[in-house]
Amino acid sequence: MIAETVCSAVSAAGLGIAAVTAYRKRFLAAARVAAYSLVPIGLVMTGVVEWLADTAFSPTAWAGFGLLGLAWVLFATTRVVERRRGGTRKERRAAARAAERPDAVAPAASAPSLGQGSRPASRPAAAPRGDDDFSDIEAILKKHGI
Repeated sequence: MIAETVCSAVSAAGLGIAAVTAYRKRFLAAARVAAYSLVPIGLVMTGVVEWLADTAFSPTAWAGFGLLGLAWVLFATTRVVERRRGGTRKERRAAARAAERPDAVAPAASAPSLGQGSRPASRPAAAPRGDDDFSDIEAILKKHGI
C-alpha cells in the first residue's frame, strides 16, 4: 500500500514537472518527462509493484534467489574447471582413443607418426658464428632506415 502511494506521488510530481517544462516551450523534453513519470503508476496498475513488494519481504523468495545464485556459482565453477582441463568429456575421450591407436597417421604423412622411431635422434646443427647471427636483423633495420 505504501509503495503504491509513493509511486502515485512520483508520477504526479513528474507530470507537474512536465507541465512546467511544456509551459517553457520545451515540448520534446516535456513529453519525455511525462513518459518517465507515467512508468511508476503503470507499474502499480499492472501489479508489478505489489509482486515486487511481496517478493522483497518473502523469506521463501529470498531462499529461491539464494538457490539460483548457488546454481550460477556451480555452473560457472564447472565451466572454469572444464576449460582448464582441456575440453569436454567427449573431447578427452576422443583424444585418449586416438593416443591408444598405434597406427595413427597424420593426414599428409606416409608413415605412422606415433610409432617408435627407428633411427637415433640427430644432434642439432651447430649455431652459426656470432657475426652471422645478426646479419638478417641488420638487413631488416637497414631496410627500414634504422
